[in-house]
Amino acid sequence: MKTKAAILWGQNEKWQIEEVELDPPKEGEVLVKLVATGLCHSDEHLVTGDIPMPLPVIGGHEGAGVVVQTGPGVTEVAEGDSIVFSFIPSCGRCSYCARGMQNLCDLGAHLINGPQLDGTYRFHARGQNIGQMSLLGAFAEYTVVPIASVVKIDNGSPLDKAALLGCGVPTGYGSAVRTAEVKAGETVVVQGIGGIGASAVQGARIAGARNIIAIDPVEFKRTKALELGATHAVASVEEAGPLVVELTRGNMADSFIITTDRAESSYISPALDLVTKRGKVIVTAVANFANADMSGNLFMLTMLEKQIRGSLYGSSNAHHEIPRLLELYKTGQLKLDEMITKEYTLDEVNQGYEDMRNGTILRGVIRF
Repeated sequence: MKTKAAILWGQNEKWQIEEVELDPPKEGEVLVKLVATGLCHSDEHLVTGDIPMPLPVIGGHEGAGVVVQTGPGVTEVAEGDSIVFSFIPSCGRCSYCARGMQNLCDLGAHLINGPQLDGTYRFHARGQNIGQMSLLGAFAEYTVVPIASVVKIDNGSPLDKAALLGCGVPTGYGSAVRTAEVKAGETVVVQGIGGIGASAVQGARIAGARNIIAIDPVEFKRTKALELGATHAVASVEEAGPLVVELTRGNMADSFIITTDRAESSYISPALDLVTKRGKVIVTAVANFANADMSGNLFMLTMLEKQIRGSLYGSSNAHHEIPRLLELYKTGQLKLDEMITKEYTLDEVNQGYEDMRNGTILRGVIRF
C-alpha cells in the first residue's frame, strides 16, 4: 500500500514528507493506522547524529493508533484494537524480561539498526529501503511494527493523549518513581523541563515528594512545571543550590534527575553536589554516543555512598506501565492534556521541531 511519511535522508537535514510504499505485515507483525504521534527529542537526536542510526529513516516512536491488519501468528491483538507503541520492544522471554526488566529486553539491540527484526525493510521510497526509528516509524499515516512493540489499551481511550505514553511520560515518570525510587516526603530536583522532565515532576508529585525543584532557563517551562506539580522553579543549577540547602535544612536533595535536551558530562558533578548521603543522580537525557567522560568527586561518591544511575524508559515495563498510567490519567492524577502545548499535521513536523528547539512548547503532537 501507499502512505505518507516523514523521512530523514541526511544528517542535519529537514524531514521530507513524501509518499512511500509500505509492505504488509509479516509473521509476528501488525499494520497500524496512526491517530497521533508525539514529537520527542530522541528523533531530533537522529537529525544531529547524537544517535547514530543509518539513513534514510522514518522517524517517530511515540505513537498510538488502531490495528488494521495482523500478520501470521499474532494473537495478542485484533483488527480494531486500540494500541500504544512501546519504543522498546519486549519479547517476554529473554533473561532481562524474565527478571522484570522489559526496558532492557534483548530486542532493544535492533532499535537503531533500521530494518525490522528479520533484517528486512517494510518501507520503500526513491528506489531505496527506508529504516524505521525504534522499529516503529510513527511519523507515518500507517506503519508495520512487531507485536513486541505493541501495547493494547482499552478501546475508546483518547489516543491523542495516550500517544504520550509510548515514550516521554513513562520515561520521565519512571525516572522518578522507578529509577530514583522517590518516596513520600523527599526532595527531588529535575533539571530540564521538556516532555520527559515534566513527567518526572509529575512522577515525583504522585509519589508524594515534599519538595520538587524544577530547573529550566525558559520561563514558560518553569511555569508549566509549577502547574504540573513542582513546588519551586528556578533558571539554573546555581540558583537551585541555596534553595535545596534552605528547604532541606542542609541535608540536601534525595535525588537529582537530569532530563535536559542532551546529557552533558559537566552536569554530573553539580548534581552530585546537590544530593544527600545515598542520594541518587539519575541520568535520563541522552548524550552523544561518543561522550565517554564524566566528572565528580570520587572521594565523596564513596564516603557518602552517593549514586549515579542511568534510566532507560524510566526503568519501566511497558505492558504494565502504559495501561497503569492511562488509569492515572483517567482518575485525574496524571495530567496529559496539560502536557500538550500544540498539535501539528504531519506536513508541519519541521515546524514542530523548530518550536521545540525554541522552547515554546512542552510537547507537540502530530494528529493524523
